[in-house]
Amino acid sequence: MVRMPNVFLLFLVFLGFNLTHAQTSISNLEIPRLRKGESALRHSAFSFSYNEEYEQANWVAYELTSEETRPVVKRNNRFLEDPKVKTATATHTDYLHSNYDRGHLAPAADMCWSARSMQESFYYSNISPQEPTFNRGIWEELEEQVRDWAEQYGAVYVVTGPVLSAGLSAIGPNKVAVPRYFYKAVLDYRSEKRKAIAFLMPNAESQESLTRFVVSVDSLEKFTGIDFFPLLPDEEENLLEGRMGNRDWYWSHSKRSGSGMNISRKTAKSSVGAARCGAITKKGSRCKNKAKVGSGYCGVHG
Repeated sequence: MVRMPNVFLLFLVFLGFNLTHAQTSISNLEIPRLRKGESALRHSAFSFSYNEEYEQANWVAYELTSEETRPVVKRNNRFLEDPKVKTATATHTDYLHSNYDRGHLAPAADMCWSARSMQESFYYSNISPQEPTFNRGIWEELEEQVRDWAEQYGAVYVVTGPVLSAGLSAIGPNKVAVPRYFYKAVLDYRSEKRKAIAFLMPNAESQESLTRFVVSVDSLEKFTGIDFFPLLPDEEENLLEGRMGNRDWYWSHSKRSGSGMNISRKTAKSSVGAARCGAITKKGSRCKNKAKVGSGYCGVHG
């Protein structure tokens, strides 16, 4: 046997470390695949795709780090038209007397790390009409959970938005569509055990646990027509997006049904949502069938 020089062994170790490290840094990993005629606009805090027909974003995407969850500036509440949208966005008049909240897609609390990022979060390109009890209830709870994950894992990639389709009601002079559903897809790519999870929520009040709204990323892609995290290596993308994510994540904000109480990580792991199929039905609700062991889907959707 020929012995390798120690220097060469050290070089291989160094090279292996750099390759592993490089895999944790994929530029623009949060950006969904752009569809025909679609373009991504960028602010300092997030990227987004604007849909002129519905006067709101198709999606808003950003990386949230643990450092960015620590407030540097206060919420300013200055809603403004987005100067980057050349066709113009919704305005204050659209929401006036509409009975809908100006709901953030990327929440202001995720953008508290600078005055500029805070103001960007109040552009109407980052706003959708939300039922007040939804916006201030379970949607806010999900936002808090995502921030906790950013702190827990160092950083997460987030894609969030409304589900836009024909036949939606509208508000205001600019006919801003009122979505029936909102979603979030979250990716932890820094941890040794990488993981992804997705949520699909009706735009309505709910006392359910957050885990009730967990779906696979694959199912969310089929429901929305959006390809999330396309820059992942194909094999890894298929693995992460095809499985249910409940058991992989630390849960700090998952209410018991109707109780308003947080549940522990142990309780969340054994919640009823973890054993259900991860597919979304044509009506937009999660399939009620039990998932086959190891697949995350029932016999109908597997």
